[in-house]
Amino acid sequence: MLNFIHSNAMLISGLILIIAYVFIASEKIQKSVVALVGASLTMLLGLIPFEGYVDENTSKYVKGVFEHVDFQVIFLLIGMMIIVHIASRSGVFKWLALHLLRATKGHPKTVLFALAAFTAIASAFLDNVTTVVLMMPITFVIAKEFDADPVPFLMTEVFASNIGGTATLIGDPPNIIIGTRAGLSFMDFVNELTPIITIIFLICVGLLIFLFRKGLKATPEKMAHIANISVEGVITDKKLMIRSVATIALVILGFVTHDITHIPAYVFAVAGASFLLLFEKPKEIYRDVEWLTIFFFVGLFIIIGGFEANGGIKFLADQLIILTHGSLNIATMVILWASGILSGIIDNIPYTATMAPLISELINPANPNAITGHVHALWWALSLGACLGGNLTLIGAAANVLVSETAASHGHKISFMRFMKYGILIVTISLILSSIYLYFRFLR
Repeated sequence: MLNFIHSNAMLISGLILIIAYVFIASEKIQKSVVALVGASLTMLLGLIPFEGYVDENTSKYVKGVFEHVDFQVIFLLIGMMIIVHIASRSGVFKWLALHLLRATKGHPKTVLFALAAFTAIASAFLDNVTTVVLMMPITFVIAKEFDADPVPFLMTEVFASNIGGTATLIGDPPNIIIGTRAGLSFMDFVNELTPIITIIFLICVGLLIFLFRKGLKATPEKMAHIANISVEGVITDKKLMIRSVATIALVILGFVTHDITHIPAYVFAVAGASFLLLFEKPKEIYRDVEWLTIFFFVGLFIIIGGFEANGGIKFLADQLIILTHGSLNIATMVILWASGILSGIIDNIPYTATMAPLISELINPANPNAITGHVHALWWALSLGACLGGNLTLIGAAANVLVSETAASHGHKISFMRFMKYGILIVTISLILSSIYLYFRFLR
């Protein structure tokens, strides 16, 4: 039995990965449980060693099980979750959103653009799920004031959150995986992706405002009410607000100055979270950390580590090189469009976690057939495709699912087909613009 497992280790580890993907996509079992079951099987079948060692035959170091878990990603996620949760308790995010609405003077189309802009900018610095959680209560109130269907507002915010989250290292979990794997800093993401993301946002939101224009009408009385909406009492704890905003500013400053300090982003995130916890009851805060997401990542890293350790990633990389004839241009476009389509069908986190080591192998100098040239284009293609592709379907990103479930509980169902009708258009435009950008920036 052991000989069979050893001789077919790549096939078995690949089957575990595929089966895990199927169960994650079906949502029949909670995805963190799927990841942990897959990780347990990977370890129990001996597909990955418990501790690292030097192979006597090849003199190469073989990584142990927990060396495959990217703890930079884990600690960055935990740190940011704690910071955002503590800051939200002060009401600061709602306060900012309401002030933004007052500035629109109550014009429905301007309100929709303002909500989308706020969501996109917030998603660049907070995770998408947190952003839409903060925006939904405000959106329902505004739609009620306008006597309008909240679904166009909610859908626009979801699209904006996935677009805005693409712009920075911490905006979307796939970028955290890519950044740590490729050694890309916060400012690398800002410099390379923010310009094209801004263009994509403006074009897509402008198109959505046009498509939803019939439902974006209001009487002068309703416009006046929105323009003068009260912000009294929104800030529930002024000291907490000041402390939280200062901490977030310093953490982001730490991200921005990485190229000077060479201190990893997760260190600043954990430091900021630790400081804020000094003034809180830790048990209450830890309870609200999305531990399901954290354990999902840990299990997934182990499953993929088993596949990588047994040569699966190298095999796929070699096949992609053959398919693209070693061309950087073709490989970049294949990764961009494949990522955009697949991330709309399956969760973009496991997809990115699988693709990141594959791209590392594609550009590995030790690989005689490695793709050469401006290979960072492959990382940016993966980021743009995986993050923007989340807009394709209702299950493409966690924020999409959360908004649809919340809308349904308020009596406003967002059907799968209604979402996809707009999602296909938004993703197609996003990927076309991304293709143009990647070509002129890296490939021509």
